[in-house]
Amino acid sequence: MNYRHSFHAGNSADVVKHSLLIALVRALQQKQGALTLIDTHAGCGLYDLGGDDAQRTGESTHGALRAFVDLNPLLNDYRAAVQAVNLGAEPRLYPGSPQFMAQLLRPQDFLILNEKHPEDAYTLRGVMRGTAAAVHERDAYEFWLAMLPPRTARGVVVVDPPYEQLDDRTRITATLAAAHRKWAHGVTMIWYPLKDRGVHWRWKEQLRKLGIPKLLVVEHWLYDDDQPGIYNGAGLFFVNPPYAFTQALPPLLEALRSVLAPEGNRGQITTDWLSD
Repeated sequence: MNYRHSFHAGNSADVVKHSLLIALVRALQQKQGALTLIDTHAGCGLYDLGGDDAQRTGESTHGALRAFVDLNPLLNDYRAAVQAVNLGAEPRLYPGSPQFMAQLLRPQDFLILNEKHPEDAYTLRGVMRGTAAAVHERDAYEFWLAMLPPRTARGVVVVDPPYEQLDDRTRITATLAAAHRKWAHGVTMIWYPLKDRGVHWRWKEQLRKLGIPKLLVVEHWLYDDDQPGIYNGAGLFFVNPPYAFTQALPPLLEALRSVLAPEGNRGQITTDWLSD
């Protein structure tokens, strides 16, 4: 599965991912202590919804553009973050995770980004110019471990690969196990696309066997029944999510499900704790 950011910017998965990212960081910021925010697969940082890649799929029509016309106040923070990089009422540009996190930074926080593709890394540096972000150009999984533990006591690692490589899930599992040994109390957020329930059930069982005490999985299924061979939605793993975040999830997830369900489908967003 190739999930390069530029082709899917602003789709339903981005709306869910970035809404939950905002909620996660805000929950951690209820304490004044500094945070280190780390993105292992940062991409370009900003995407043109009118560009060739995004227009080829047109997925933002069923994602960010729907969220913009919805009136649910629980999505206000998400809409404001997208609006911050746009001049008009309707978004033409879509911020990647680095931009969302940069907007959330307090003076005491740090933002560290990584993008392995040289052209994307070059673009990312330009997009993030004027912010406090440090940008690396390294193998994502080597970078992930090298950054741990961060300079601050608390932080978040965001892992959002394009799943171009067949071994991405295997590398995530191995790196997460090693990362948890180095930084057991750290918060990690891992995104993945959903195509086949069996594939993801098997991966969840592998992660369950890691024995991580607090591992939450959130899955957004767009359709009432599996649509073979196509994108069915996306999931997120959260390691050590803070209590304030998990308590605020149910109404936020219902708001997201409601606005993003395709016509004729109710869709569903499920949550589950993975533990032996």
